[in-house]
Amino acid sequence: MYIMVDIESDGPIPGDHSMVCFGAVVVEPGLSRTFYGRLRPISEAWDPEALAVSGFSREQVLGFDEPKEVMQRFADWLGALRTKRLVFISDNNGFDFSFVHWYFHHFLGKDPFGHSSQNLGSLYKGLVNDTFANFKHLRKTAHTHDPVDDARGNAEALLHMKQQMGLKISLD
Repeated sequence: MYIMVDIESDGPIPGDHSMVCFGAVVVEPGLSRTFYGRLRPISEAWDPEALAVSGFSREQVLGFDEPKEVMQRFADWLGALRTKRLVFISDNNGFDFSFVHWYFHHFLGKDPFGHSSQNLGSLYKGLVNDTFANFKHLRKTAHTHDPVDDARGNAEALLHMKQQMGLKISLD
């Protein structure tokens, strides 16, 4: 089962900086199964410009939920999907996966996604045989930096690739 994920952070790398919030969407028609988490900072280091992208102030994020609790809720949500195979996919998996993977291992000791992820942009480039191509015109939901909206828009693009462009992919 493909899970489209998007994260917002207050800096470029996990551990030194914090994941502020993230959203996940099960890639399936309707895109109705979603998860959203907001996490309290794990570090005193933060970049005001990076944090501004999320739309939250430092004062606001200091009041967010404990990261361990959020990651446990996410793991429970993923477990309730009752699938044998979870596939992490995102627009920028090098960034998004690094934070989610680090947080899962740091706070829970394991990552339900395993050790790999997929990149939506690379998938699209291969589908159209053009390393300069961009999938973002396939989104229906506006890219707002709300991580659920952004994950939903990216999931819409993946569904379009499957349904309209002939991408051979099993979303089960």
